[in-house]
Amino acid sequence: MAAYILKRILLMIPTLLGITLVTFFIIKLAPGDPVKLKLMFVGEGVSADDMAAILKSETPAIELPDGYVAFSKKVSDVFSAAPNKDYDQDFVYNGFKFMGENSVFYFKWIKNIAVLDFGRSFKDKQPVIEKIKDALPITLLINILAILIVYTISIPLGIWSALKKGTIIDKVVMVKLFILFSLPGFWVATMLLMYLAGGEYLNIFPIVGFKSDFFSQLSFFEKVLDVSWHLVLPVIVSTIAGFAFLSRFSRSNFLDVIGQDYIRTARAKGLSETKVLYKHGLRNALIPFVTLMSTLLPGLLGGSVIIEQIFSIPGMGMLSFEAVLGRDHNLIMGVATIGAFLTLVSLLIADLMYVVVDPRIRLE
Repeated sequence: MAAYILKRILLMIPTLLGITLVTFFIIKLAPGDPVKLKLMFVGEGVSADDMAAILKSETPAIELPDGYVAFSKKVSDVFSAAPNKDYDQDFVYNGFKFMGENSVFYFKWIKNIAVLDFGRSFKDKQPVIEKIKDALPITLLINILAILIVYTISIPLGIWSALKKGTIIDKVVMVKLFILFSLPGFWVATMLLMYLAGGEYLNIFPIVGFKSDFFSQLSFFEKVLDVSWHLVLPVIVSTIAGFAFLSRFSRSNFLDVIGQDYIRTARAKGLSETKVLYKHGLRNALIPFVTLMSTLLPGLLGGSVIIEQIFSIPGMGMLSFEAVLGRDHNLIMGVATIGAFLTLVSLLIADLMYVVVDPRIRLE
């Protein structure tokens, strides 16, 4: 077991490096950057010279091997980082375009992330890791609550529906699940806000945010209640689609298992129906769930852009969305790297869980 885990970890390192490398160059090839966004304000009360001075003060110099100072090609169009000095702009454009206070070569960036230093956000000069720490607890709380609700209800509901296959109850449940699965999340969120959060009807839940303005004045118990009340609608929206999908998935998977030959053999041996279904059938029906659960860990941190945007919740989804809109390269790379790492860890955990769930599988 230990040797297998060590081998997988060693294989994860080049995979993670490859993911970061591809992500790094995709960001560089994408049109637009923070400098270009700021240059859009030239002519709207901001002169070109003033903008050049701002950019020069905000963008740190990158030291080239020949000792000259250079910036990215787009910055050099506004002002010269090294007056009267010749430098290879193609070299700068291809390798030294990383913006922000800690913008460095790719290999130096790799060295920095070993100590969780993702540089600083170009937008507000805050450390990327600190911005992620602020947004992460909110996203974790919403997703963990949604996952607990979904798995606690949907799996037993799917199995119960499979045992009632062909009955009116089964058909009614399947139709309702199909309707829930087809509802767009943004539409559900909008309807909940309109009907339950101060729209044209009831004003029961808060309309935006995850805490009240007077949150700091509340006691601990009151803070818990306040956050819980703010998260009721976001958790409902997060739960609906996953609940419908997982219920249908567990039903179809359980039906497939109980139709196998070994289930008929167990019944022929005289085993009770309870033992046949829950000891032999249920354990094998859980195997596909291991694959499904391997996506939970990165999904926990990814957040939901739509839900967080509609409810104005400053979680990981909104943070990633704003980073992309603002071409905040350091922040994009930080979020992408953490997501890639968690995906690889999830796959490793899934491999180990396969051995626990299915005794026929061996690591070697």
